[in-house]
Amino acid sequence: MKKYFTLLSLLLVVLFISSLSAQSTILIKATSPFPEGHIITQTMVEFKNIIEKETQGRIKFELSIAKDTEEQANERCSKGEVDMQFTGGRAIEVFAPQYFFINAPFVLKDYEHFFRIMKGPIGEKAKSEILKNGNMYTLGYLYRGYRQMTSNKPILGLKDLEGLKLRLPVVPTWIKVWETLGVKAVPVPLTGLYQALKDGTAEASEGDLTQISGYKLYEVQKYLIITNHLVSFGWVHMYKPTFDKLSKADQELFMKTAEKVCNTATMRLLASENDILRLLMENGMTVIYLDAKTMAQIRDKAKPAVEELFRTTWPVTTWEEVLKQ
Repeated sequence: MKKYFTLLSLLLVVLFISSLSAQSTILIKATSPFPEGHIITQTMVEFKNIIEKETQGRIKFELSIAKDTEEQANERCSKGEVDMQFTGGRAIEVFAPQYFFINAPFVLKDYEHFFRIMKGPIGEKAKSEILKNGNMYTLGYLYRGYRQMTSNKPILGLKDLEGLKLRLPVVPTWIKVWETLGVKAVPVPLTGLYQALKDGTAEASEGDLTQISGYKLYEVQKYLIITNHLVSFGWVHMYKPTFDKLSKADQELFMKTAEKVCNTATMRLLASENDILRLLMENGMTVIYLDAKTMAQIRDKAKPAVEELFRTTWPVTTWEEVLKQ
């Protein structure tokens, strides 16, 4: 009988310890609208691997890759249906729209300009708005390349944009600027990009090289036109209640890891842009470089639309002040 009670006691202790272990395990659900191999998706996977290793599996991740649109990922993260999103600039557009010039065509000078803005008062206010209105912390952002154009016909200047069926994300401010240039906007979520080009719904697109290569647009587009019209970034957001439930040590780990993987991704992409360009050429795309005069003409035609947006939609600052940063 004594032996029986001893075994029973040991069993209860094991079950108790197992129960504590199960209760202490944290599951983080993270989503990205981008496909496997995209710089943003790579960053999400690296973040997961580091956190799981550092916590010895106490924190585990469940990843969703290319299942949500950017719109869905943003909405789900703000509602807590997922805990993190590794995505584009949708959160700024929805929850800090007056700061969306950070992610608009023809506004910023280069990627270093973006980082200066994000480290200054404009960037801090934008992140505060996302937190207040979207219930999400911004843990990091990474460079993902300048946005270019793809097309099935050569684009050599303004006249070639007239009437061009250009796939654009479902972003009203982008559509406004591009329509000023004469294109016929075809708003399609990112997940429908390839099919829209394949079936002819759109005959051209715009996006960074990682998007163009990640979605294999070389299979449905003949030309790559170098325009550098927007410096593109990926963002890491986390649902506030989930972050707040973490211990201080885990919060610090998440923030440090986000900074680390974003910096690594930025450096990796800067070093690999020529490789991506070469890959696209090897897969049959013809590259067209627009000269400075042509790009100046395009920017000049877009300028009134950008200036109007600063007056009506982004009134927290002026384009002139942004360019001074």
